[in-house]
Amino acid sequence: MLSRINHWMKSRSMVFKHFLFLFAGTLVLFGLLAWNNLQEAEQLFRKQVLSDATVIIDRTNLYLDAYLDNVQNILLLLSTRDDLLDQGMEEEAVKVLRKYAEKNSTLYKTLYLVRADGKVMSNTQVYLDIIGNPNLAKLYEMSTANYGVMISEPYHSPLSGKTVAFVLPISAIGEDTIKGIAVVEIDLIRLTDLLSQFMNTRNQTFAIITNKSNIVNTLDTSWPLDYYKLLPYNTRVYPPELNEDFVDRIQELPVGITEIEGAKSKLVAVKSGMNKLGWYFIAFIEDSYFYQNILILYNNYKTAAVVWVLILLISSYMMSRYITYPVRTLVAKMDRVYDMEVLPSISVTREDEIGKLARSYNAMMERIHHLLLETKEMEKRKNQYELKMLQSQIAPHFLYNTLACISSLAKQQKIEAVRETIRALVGLLSFSFDKSGEFVTLEEEIEGLRMYAYIQKVRYGEKFVMTIDAEPETLHCQILKLTLQPLVENAIFHGLAPQKVQGHIRIHAIVRRERLCIVIRDDGLGMNPEQLSSVFSERHRTPSKHRFTGIGIMNVQERIRLHFGEEFGLRIASIPEVGTLIRIKLPYISK
Repeated sequence: MLSRINHWMKSRSMVFKHFLFLFAGTLVLFGLLAWNNLQEAEQLFRKQVLSDATVIIDRTNLYLDAYLDNVQNILLLLSTRDDLLDQGMEEEAVKVLRKYAEKNSTLYKTLYLVRADGKVMSNTQVYLDIIGNPNLAKLYEMSTANYGVMISEPYHSPLSGKTVAFVLPISAIGEDTIKGIAVVEIDLIRLTDLLSQFMNTRNQTFAIITNKSNIVNTLDTSWPLDYYKLLPYNTRVYPPELNEDFVDRIQELPVGITEIEGAKSKLVAVKSGMNKLGWYFIAFIEDSYFYQNILILYNNYKTAAVVWVLILLISSYMMSRYITYPVRTLVAKMDRVYDMEVLPSISVTREDEIGKLARSYNAMMERIHHLLLETKEMEKRKNQYELKMLQSQIAPHFLYNTLACISSLAKQQKIEAVRETIRALVGLLSFSFDKSGEFVTLEEEIEGLRMYAYIQKVRYGEKFVMTIDAEPETLHCQILKLTLQPLVENAIFHGLAPQKVQGHIRIHAIVRRERLCIVIRDDGLGMNPEQLSSVFSERHRTPSKHRFTGIGIMNVQERIRLHFGEEFGLRIASIPEVGTLIRIKLPYISK
């Protein structure tokens, strides 16, 4: 996998690599900074919320302590009126209790005075006489063992509902005998309502628990049910109560900040120390609340990130293109270097490393251009010298055989044949040496070919017949001198001479699509594939002694391509015992 990625990266352009590294590196750096800032913001918000919750809990405990002081004051005031417990003071006691209850209706639900003989007076005497309160006897029994204010565990009262009782024994003035007790049943619903103003929301709530794992606060059915979704309530009873296992878990929580599983999600619990009432106040905050309150910050970061990424994308791309533009220009110029006659140069306007590279490229191309011109000129001269040398190398056997034929004709008194043969030899030599330049017209090339064929016929007799069919517009086309003669010579000696029957050489020249096409066909021995593949390597062989010059098929091919290009030259096809066909393709150049 890594090797594929490495190969893929190597095949990418410099612009892409630079853009990718710049964009990815900056994006990662920005992402890390943004993530770090978000984490710090979240932690800061979390600390702030928990700090606020701690402050609220501390204030709530102060409120509960003040609540206790207020209740104690009422109880102390009642303890100073021990006369209210005397026989015949029942109506006065009820009036006093109603008076205290009316002045503190937001705090207390029901007030009682319980005599030692079991007589009970209350601010709601009528309801008491009808309903009664079986819990008072137990409270009386428990209070006799205490000398101060006693606070009961939460219980259900027929007159006050779920409540907590504050009990104080009352003794006769100057005596140790307990005449009765004063009882204050507080309104837990009202107390819970007062505390919920600070803590009860959709994302946070609270619980008050005694040191004996009893829940003090009560459920107010007037609140929305959303307020009770955070904690696991038992809905099979009415009013719903917290599950016992959850109560046990919060009882075991240490004082401070911890985490606990709620009804549906994780909660952060902030537990206070025990107050004067012997109660623990615990605030519960939904863990997701910390994230919800930084959604605005997240959205701002998202918007800023999108804008910043777009800016980074565009700026990285522009910067990459700006930095790599000279390099890409250099590559483009180098890719267009096909014809060294016209050199593409780079305009240099920079003074940095790229500018130095461009100047070095221009200087290098100038040097290469000069070297190529010198090499091309030397190659041209070399080919000219080679052609002149080949033209000057008239095969001795050719002259010897031709002169021998002339001598034989003279002995036979064939004066006219001698005259024609000498004229053909002189014309052929004149054509080879006296013509200035490398190019001749096709008409002149054919004339020289006819003189060469005449000499060969004098020597071999009627061994072959040569037919030339050249369209009129081809006669004035310019071709390289001695293009056809080596090919016809090759056909005579290798294709027709070894045969016992007369052979035929046909030469046809036409012009098609601005091209001169010359076809040379013979019906000689032909060549097999191995012989055909070795035709163009004959330059490295020793020239045949029967040749007129040292020019062979390979020389013809090289000269044509050197002067006209790779698309021109010879194409040879041959079948053994059938013959050989040579197709010459040249540009149409009219004199």
